[in-house]
Amino acid sequence: MNHFELQGGELWCEGVPLVRIAEAVGTPVYVYSSATLERHFTVLRDALTGAGLKDPLIAFAVKANSNVAVLRTLARLGAGADVVSEGEIRRALAAGVPPERIVFSGVGKTDQEIAFAVETGVAEINVESEPELHAVNRVAQSLGKRATVAIRVNPDVEAGGHAKISTGKAENKFGVSFSEAERLYANASNMAGVRPAGVACHIGSQITDLAPMEAAFAKMRGLVERLKAEGLPVERLDLGGGLGVPYFNQPEPPGPDAYAAMIGRVTRGLDVQLAFEPGRMIAANAGVLIARVNHVHERPEGRKFLVLDAAMNDLLRPAMYDAYHDIRPVKPRAGEPVVYDVVGPVCETGDTFTRDRALPPMQAGDLIAFMSAGAYGAAMASEYNSRLLVPEVLVKGDDYAVVRPRPTYQDMLDRERLPDWL
Repeated sequence: MNHFELQGGELWCEGVPLVRIAEAVGTPVYVYSSATLERHFTVLRDALTGAGLKDPLIAFAVKANSNVAVLRTLARLGAGADVVSEGEIRRALAAGVPPERIVFSGVGKTDQEIAFAVETGVAEINVESEPELHAVNRVAQSLGKRATVAIRVNPDVEAGGHAKISTGKAENKFGVSFSEAERLYANASNMAGVRPAGVACHIGSQITDLAPMEAAFAKMRGLVERLKAEGLPVERLDLGGGLGVPYFNQPEPPGPDAYAAMIGRVTRGLDVQLAFEPGRMIAANAGVLIARVNHVHERPEGRKFLVLDAAMNDLLRPAMYDAYHDIRPVKPRAGEPVVYDVVGPVCETGDTFTRDRALPPMQAGDLIAFMSAGAYGAAMASEYNSRLLVPEVLVKGDDYAVVRPRPTYQDMLDRERLPDWL
C-alpha cells in the first residue's frame, strides 16, 4: 500500500495535491510519503516479530534512499542502517541512527573508512574478502581497538533478478566462498584487532521468489551450526535484503508475512540475533518523481514522443536496468489512450523511460508521476549534461517540506576551481 491516490480528479500524496508541490518547488521533483515509509517499516517489523524472531535488527539500506529526512523518519521507528561508505555512515549518524544499529558493508572499504567505522563503534563491519579482514585487523589495532566483524559469505545462489542487481552468485564480487568462510572466521577469532560476531549474506535485489532466499538461508544456517560445533561463538546472522516490491503491473512478490514465516522456519532454534538490510521494499513505493511535459513530438510515420523535463540523470533505473515504472498523469485527461515513447532531454538514446506506453492523452505543460521511484531514484541522480540536481520533498499529512533543495547554477559552478595558469 502507498499513499498516492486520486482525489477530485488529481493525484495527491497523503493530504497534499502534487500539483501544489510542483508549482511551489518546480519540476522535476521527488516526493516521498512519510505514512508509506512508516507503514512499510512497521509491517516488516511486525511480520518478523510475529514469526517469533526475537529483537531483529532491521538496518535500512541507505543506498536505496540516502535522504537524511527519510532516514530520520525510519530511525524514529527503531530502524538501523546498512551502509556502504563513510558518507553513508555520516548520513545515518546525522539522522539519529545509533552506531550500534549500523552495519557497514561493501567490497572496497578504504583504511580511512574502516578507521571511521571502528572509531564510530558500528554494530558490525561485514568483511567481504581475506585481504579486507587483514586490513580491518591492522587498522583497528593501530587505533587500539577491536572491531566487531561479520564474514559475508557468497552462497552461490541464483536470485533470478536483473543481472546488474544479482549479488549472490560465485561470479559476483561480493563476499567469500563457503570453502573460505570457516577458515576465515576461525582466523578472525585469533586476531587482536577483530572480534567475529557473525556471518552475513545478500543474494540480490528485487527478488520475487522466496525459493532462492530459502536455499541461501539454509546454507547460512548450516554454516552457523558448523561454526558453533567448532566452539566458535556466533551471535548474529545477517540475511541481507532483496525482497521485491510490487511495481504496479508487474508480478506480485511474496509479502512480508510469507517472507518472515520462511525465515522463522529456516532459522528456528538457531539462537542468534537476525539482521536484515531492506531498502527497496520500504522506500520504493513511498516515493514518486514528478515531471512536466515539455512537448509532444509526432513523427510523420505516427510515432509520438512525450518529451519531459526529467531525464535519465534524474531517474537512472530505466536506462541502467531496463526498469519499469508506472506513469500516471497527475491530472488525467479524458479520452482514448495514446501510445507514446516517454523520453527526456539528455543527449543520449538511453534517455528513454519507456517505449510504446499507452497513456491518457497528454499535452505540453501536463504533469506526470513516475510511481515506485522512492528507491534508487534520487540516490542515483547526477548533474549529467550540467543539469541541476533534482530536489526532494517529504510529505507528512497535509504538510510538506523541501528536504533537499534544488541547487542553483551558481552553486554548481562554485564547486569547481580554475588552476592558476588559466
